[in-house]
Amino acid sequence: MTDATFDAPSDARYSEIAEDLAVLGEAFGLGEVRECRFLSAGLMNGNWRLDTAKGSFALKRIMDVPLAVARRNLAVLSALADDGLPVGRARLSSAGEAVVEVAGRGYCLIPWMEGSHLPGTALSIRQAGDLGVLLGRIHRSLNGERLAGLLPPGPEQMTVSVTTSVEAHREANRFLALIAGLVSRTAFDVEASVALAERKALLEKYGHERPASEVAVGPVGWTHGDVQHRNVLWRDGGIAGVIDWDRIRVRPFGEEVARTATVQFGGEDGFLDLERTSAFVAGYRSIVPIPVPALADAVERLWWKRMSDYWQLVFHYDRDDHSCDHLFLPAERFLAWWTERRADVQEAFAAMP
Repeated sequence: MTDATFDAPSDARYSEIAEDLAVLGEAFGLGEVRECRFLSAGLMNGNWRLDTAKGSFALKRIMDVPLAVARRNLAVLSALADDGLPVGRARLSSAGEAVVEVAGRGYCLIPWMEGSHLPGTALSIRQAGDLGVLLGRIHRSLNGERLAGLLPPGPEQMTVSVTTSVEAHREANRFLALIAGLVSRTAFDVEASVALAERKALLEKYGHERPASEVAVGPVGWTHGDVQHRNVLWRDGGIAGVIDWDRIRVRPFGEEVARTATVQFGGEDGFLDLERTSAFVAGYRSIVPIPVPALADAVERLWWKRMSDYWQLVFHYDRDDHSCDHLFLPAERFLAWWTERRADVQEAFAAMP
């Protein structure tokens, strides 16, 4: 591999990739590595496309989960592929390992899947339904017999806690104080201050409608954790692949249905496409017949989580990680839109196949 074929990332967290790649190429038996291209769209891990003598691959530096969890998740992928789901099987090293460590840094390699990421209304109504069917198949497979040896049976219900309005106010004030103490402010700091003041106003108005805490919800089972446009590949009108399986864990099914719809059909656009949401939910329910009250409860809990959470600001101010800055203001606009139209959103999520 020559320098001309190596796309070095600007992010200092990935500066070791040039040295690590020599070890990885040998461990995975890739032969000549002809091109290494950094994929800047990844938010939580380091990702590259490798073109090699053995084919094209997606190389991931695993940063978002412990390596032991990553190994389990990669084993799950093979079982899901056996079940007919559009997922890639991890390439094993010469030692039979799905994760190779270099100086404490863990990497995995999956054959490259061609396709496009289609956000929001780029999906047709039919495709929105297909996405719902896919999520239903994922839930059914993750909790089926084929995965029983890798993922133990989940509980029928789980207890969920809810952030209080007081805690949400306190966190908003913490960020406002932090911004006020800055020697100089960026445009992001100014916009964040305005958004935080608006969030506090919403909390004052709707804090009494916070969902109940420490209650049992269900149905529950193993879930993907992040099904949305960045992790779904489309080709020729159909779903060609589902990627990024780092967050597999037990959750209420309704939580993932609600999250997937609001990220795929809302969020960054500042509003939720209700027609596509209905098609998506109907598609999901054609595979997993989740009760309407369970999904309605999940939608309200997600609304309150958005009301009381500031994760993009945690990244920006607490971790000095600005990779998600662009998600903050659209999420604030979406929260305001959703809050004013909660009944309409609930109606969309009540769609039946």
